[in-house]
Formats: sequence, C-alpha cells, structure tokens
Amino acid sequence: MFSGYSMSELGAIFAMQGFAGLILFSVFVLMALGLAIIFGQMGVINMAHGEFMILGAYVTYLVSNLFAAYAPGLFGAYFFVAMILAFCASGLLGMAMEWAIIRHLYKRPLDTLLATWGLSLILQQTYRSVFGAREVGVTIPDWMMGSLPVTDLIEVPINGLFVMVLALAISAAVYIMMFRSGWGRQVRAVTQNRTMAGAVGIDTERTDRLTFGIGCGVAGIAGAAFTMIGSTGPTSGQAYIVDTFLVVVFGGAASLLGTIASAFSISQAQSILEFFLSGSMAKVITLLAVVGILMLRPQGLFAMKLRK
Repeated sequence: MFSGYSMSELGAIFAMQGFAGLILFSVFVLMALGLAIIFGQMGVINMAHGEFMILGAYVTYLVSNLFAAYAPGLFGAYFFVAMILAFCASGLLGMAMEWAIIRHLYKRPLDTLLATWGLSLILQQTYRSVFGAREVGVTIPDWMMGSLPVTDLIEVPINGLFVMVLALAISAAVYIMMFRSGWGRQVRAVTQNRTMAGAVGIDTERTDRLTFGIGCGVAGIAGAAFTMIGSTGPTSGQAYIVDTFLVVVFGGAASLLGTIASAFSISQAQSILEFFLSGSMAKVITLLAVVGILMLRPQGLFAMKLRK
C-alpha cells in the first residue's frame, strides 16, 4: 500500500490526510454532539438527524443569497447570522417534532426509529420540492478563501481551519451547558430517574422538549459548517447519519469525551485509508475495526459509570 512513495512523500500525505481527517472530524463532532444529547440522554434513535443538519445547510444557503442580493457590503459576516438562524430553525422544528411525535414514543426505541425514519423521508421530499433535486452551494466569504502554507508540500485551507475552531467552540459550549448549568443538571436528573425528578418539581416534559430541540439545533449548526466544505442536496444528510451513530455508540452513548475521541479516531482512519484505498473499502475496514472493539468493550470507549 505504501510502495512507490518516498518517506518525505509519505510524511506529506499523512499530514495532508490528517488535516482532511480533522475537517471530517469537525463535521462528525458537530453532528454527533446533537445526536449524543438526543440518543445518549433521552434514548431516542433519531434517524432524521441528518435532515435537521441539512435544514441548517439550506438556511445558510438562503441567508447567503439574501446578503448577496440586499447587503453585499456585509456579505463577509453572513455566516455568523446564518449559524444562529440555522440553530433556531432546526431547534424549533425539533421541538415541534418532539411535541407532535416523539413524546408519545418514549421507551419504545423501535417505534421512534421507524417514526423518525419516516420523518426523514418526508423532510427529504420537502427539501426536494422546495429547493430542487440538484445540490446547491454557498459562496464562501473572501476571508475564508485560500490556504496557509505549512511546508513546501503541505497547505492548510482557511475554511477548514474555521470549521475546526467552530467545532471546538460548540463542543465547549455543550460541555458547559450539560455539566456546568442548572439545565444540564435537570437533564441528567430526568435521565437517571424521571419519577423522582418530577417529584422534586422538574418539568420533565419541558426538559425533554428543550433537550430534543437543542440536539437538533446543534445539528443545524453542523449543517451551516458543512456548507463551508461541501455542497448541499436533499439527501446529503444520509451520507453522515450512519457514521454519526457509529461515533456515538463507539464513544459511549452518554459520554461527551467519548464522542469527541470516537469522532477523531474514525475520521482519521477513514481519511488516511481513503487515500490509499477506495472510499468504500475505507468505510468497511473502519466499520470492521469498530465492531471488533465493541465486541470486546460493548459499552463504548468511555462508558458513564453509574451506581447500582
């Protein structure tokens, strides 16, 4: 696999693919954080999570067009407005879906899987009807264009660096929200003992709705970040949903640190293997490795320790 490459070429290849893996890692983290909140904290298998991501991407596309048409002088700042609106749009839709569908299906994981899978098909067709079947892309602001030379053989794209910084910032925000805030304590209380949480005055239904909405909102931010590195189509979210579930399960469903470590491991493995092998073979090898590790450690890399 490595024959025909000199040591300097291999070093440059691993460095470039490693950075490409970091960009993929950033998208995985943003997707998996929202899914970890929903699946890890609520036990809901949300097969429509990719479609909430794509809603954020389409919101970013609309905002970029509006800024280009009506506020070209402020075009360089449109992404920050789009990111906030993407979070709000995906979060509000998630809360509406939780109220209309999900709240009736708690503790019935197979039913939530089927219901959210049907929801994903409905959202895909809605996007296809509204935006068309072709993929669309946004115009990247000038300050995100270009790359930074590291060596003569290695260059780092600025938009990729921005996506990584965004992923780190959102990860820190989710950590503070889940483990350093009153709302996070309420979520953990409801997760561990819903009856007792309700008895001490926590509004469990409101907590569930906000948790689901925030998880979907984080997916919307992932969609906004996705537009910086790829084009958006009605079914683009399905390309990431399996990998995202793999990241969450491999890292430990209720572990934020495990989600980040799992996303890094899987993204780096896929990125490097894709250069030397085909994309499908890279996914197969990564999946087999993850399945093998889960057979030895079924609770994931960083399982939450609970008293029994």
